[in-house]
Amino acid sequence: MPTSNQTSVESQQQLVSDIKSVISDAEEMLSATADQAGEKVANLRARIQTRLRDAKVRLTEAEAVLVAKTKAAAQATDAYVHESPWTAIGVAAGVGLLVGLVVARR
Repeated sequence: MPTSNQTSVESQQQLVSDIKSVISDAEEMLSATADQAGEKVANLRARIQTRLRDAKVRLTEAEAVLVAKTKAAAQATDAYVHESPWTAIGVAAGVGLLVGLVVARR
């Protein structure tokens, strides 16, 4: 069963992936409209480029936080397994049994 921290990390990973996709699409749109003339288009392109730079900075910061949380979760798991190896083995066996039952039904 995923913990709250795992769910948070997974949702943050999805968010980072979605933001990267939006940034990529916006950059592609900017490239496609590079030959468009006019003051309105130029102003819009400038605003989009500024927002893309800001989004990239925030994305980098979000990735750093995500990496830190992932490392902390891994360290906590490692510490728990070292403190309670038999409990960890029991939980792993139980999860393995459940996965086996689910796979066997299909």
